[in-house]
Amino acid sequence: MRVFKLGRCFLLTISLVLLLLPISAFAKDTYEYHYNELNRLDRITKNNKPFFYFNYDANGQLTRKVSVMSMVSAGGDHTIGIKTDGTIWGWGGNTYGQLGNGLNKSSQLPIQTSTLADIESIIAGYQYTVAINRKGELWSWGNNTYGQLGDGTTTKRLEPVQISILTGIKSVAAGKNHVVALKSDGTLWAWGRNQNGQLGDGTTTDRISPVQINGITGVVSIAAGESHTVALKNDGTVWTWGYNGYSQLGEGKARSIPAQVNGITGVVSVAAGANHTVTLKKDGTVWAWGNNYQGQLGNGTQTRSAIPVQANGLGEVTTIVAGGDHTVALKNNGTVWAWGTNYWGQLGDGTRTDHSSPAQVKGLDEVESLVSGTSHIAVIKKDGTLWTWGSNSSGQLGNDEYKGNSTTPILVY
Repeated sequence: MRVFKLGRCFLLTISLVLLLLPISAFAKDTYEYHYNELNRLDRITKNNKPFFYFNYDANGQLTRKVSVMSMVSAGGDHTIGIKTDGTIWGWGGNTYGQLGNGLNKSSQLPIQTSTLADIESIIAGYQYTVAINRKGELWSWGNNTYGQLGDGTTTKRLEPVQISILTGIKSVAAGKNHVVALKSDGTLWAWGRNQNGQLGDGTTTDRISPVQINGITGVVSIAAGESHTVALKNDGTVWTWGYNGYSQLGEGKARSIPAQVNGITGVVSVAAGANHTVTLKKDGTVWAWGNNYQGQLGNGTQTRSAIPVQANGLGEVTTIVAGGDHTVALKNNGTVWAWGTNYWGQLGDGTRTDHSSPAQVKGLDEVESLVSGTSHIAVIKKDGTLWTWGSNSSGQLGNDEYKGNSTTPILVY
């Protein structure tokens, strides 16, 4: 812990810390308190990451404390995330209640939405949202036309409802209208739209409640596209099922049960676009297959591929995400690279020109995490700030406008 000489704000500082930090937290986390040149508490970091910022007026009186986003997720036309104080905030489209605040009015600015507590992870689907709490319980809200909320109905929900049939959830992937969940026991479950077998249960029947996916074990990561699903096993192999009209499953025909993708091993991460699949190998290279009409495979062509092809000139990648028809990668030096369609400016290079090879996002570095919606991107930098760019058709960039797509990153927080 950094130690500074304390001035007249000593009592204020101690009281704020006591209010913010439960006693139990000290046993698990490391907090550091940073003071400005006037010996006023400037910020608190938790495990070396931004936790709270403090603002003062001209008289030195505290005006507000600002928590930062600890995680964010991007959907079809909305963005939602969790702040470091545990509150859930969202913005953008809300026609189906995907923000979870009990209303169906969109918001161009971040607003506190659901009052759910102890949420550990939040995932934005196309027009719906799914959340996992620290107990591994699952909650969902928004569009439910195909049963994608998994609550046994097809009724849209303006507020969270619990998917009580499932517990012990480790992670969730949200496609356009279907959801796949990985449990801590290694089993896979799915629900929602299934017209192309994307649920992997051997049928093409929509499911309004979770069903188990058989025939695959050892899964460590999952991804969901528009109508296909991808799973990564602990041996580095990739398995796919669902629609294959653009070869997004790899070689072969559409299928309603999992099957291994040929020609790719040593994978550590997977992502799914609308109709393409992206993988990150342990050597830091990116490989993809499927639809490539906008260059989303990144191999310098616009020819779709049923076999994995390598993205040009890209290495030292740590994170991959995929949007509708674009792909984004984070390198270990904190820079972001993107390729594919750029109709909404989602490649972040200041243009609306498609790229069939990776191009660096302008004016952005020190990025720690990134996510992609259908046509917009959101990143959190190491300093805790949140940046977005791309489509802003419903206010999903969070910059107080319903129009004005951005071709370069803009600051939200």
